[in-house]
Amino acid sequence: MSPTRKKLIIDTDPGIDDAMAILTAMNSEEVEVIGLTTVFGNVYTDTATKNAFKILEVAGKSQIPVAEGAHDTFAGIKKDWVPDFVHGDDGFGNMNFPEVQGVKYPGSAADFLIETVAGQPGEVVVLALGPLTNVALAMQKDPAFAENVGELVILGGAFFVNGNVNPATEANFFGDPEAADFVLSQPAKTRIVGLDITHSCTFTGPELTGLHGKGRFGTFLSSITAFYLKYHRDSYDMDAVYVHDPAALAVVLRPSLFTWRTGQIRVLTESVARGMSVMDTGLKRWNRPHAWTDRPRVQVAVAVNAKAVTEMLLQRMAL
Repeated sequence: MSPTRKKLIIDTDPGIDDAMAILTAMNSEEVEVIGLTTVFGNVYTDTATKNAFKILEVAGKSQIPVAEGAHDTFAGIKKDWVPDFVHGDDGFGNMNFPEVQGVKYPGSAADFLIETVAGQPGEVVVLALGPLTNVALAMQKDPAFAENVGELVILGGAFFVNGNVNPATEANFFGDPEAADFVLSQPAKTRIVGLDITHSCTFTGPELTGLHGKGRFGTFLSSITAFYLKYHRDSYDMDAVYVHDPAALAVVLRPSLFTWRTGQIRVLTESVARGMSVMDTGLKRWNRPHAWTDRPRVQVAVAVNAKAVTEMLLQRMAL
């Protein structure tokens, strides 16, 4: 193993594009996946855990630990719906694969995050692909977690573009706005990739169907993405899918492919724009303190070499 290989925990709600990201990570020499933590989002949490076991089986990595996470939001709200029209009832495009038996980590996802990061301070990257509930709970339970984590890479937000749940809000921040706002108040080394980037990156229909028969994972990915492609055709009138979760992984693999802006962020927790992410980009010296003033500055991706990102991801998905 390369001494510079990053240790990676993926906090995930699989989900078709989560599966793409996780399996791509398995084919990436830059990272060693040391755990999966599951959360609600694309599916309910118990389904997310089952799907994590399935992904690890496909990858031949069933020894990687899976820690089941929160079933309710950071504010204690019960999750009562999932976007089955995007990912299917099972999260894998209604393929209804046989259930894989796996062994769960005995504690919660937050416990796993705290324990793993504390044991290797500064060395573990957490890639958060779903609502930030597990990360928020870890930060709440262990105030040292934010400073111990090597880097926190978040898929979430829509900063200078419309959302995808409604015009204001991106799905992960909409799923748990209180968690997102809390996490972005903490002093972690944080990078965020939102819809500003992921709507710039696409996999075309022919590229997805072309994965069939390629490498270790290609047929699995080609099968589950058919449903996802149909959703994009119906909702966006495009023969392609937006690259959300894999683009966030690309931040871990090749951050130089992205252009960054630094600022302080609030996530709205009430109003018609609940879940909206608003960044103070620092272009003005304010005369009076405001709700952003004491926030840590984080990096938000504002541009991307989309061709390089999608070519890298597709190549690794087909290995």
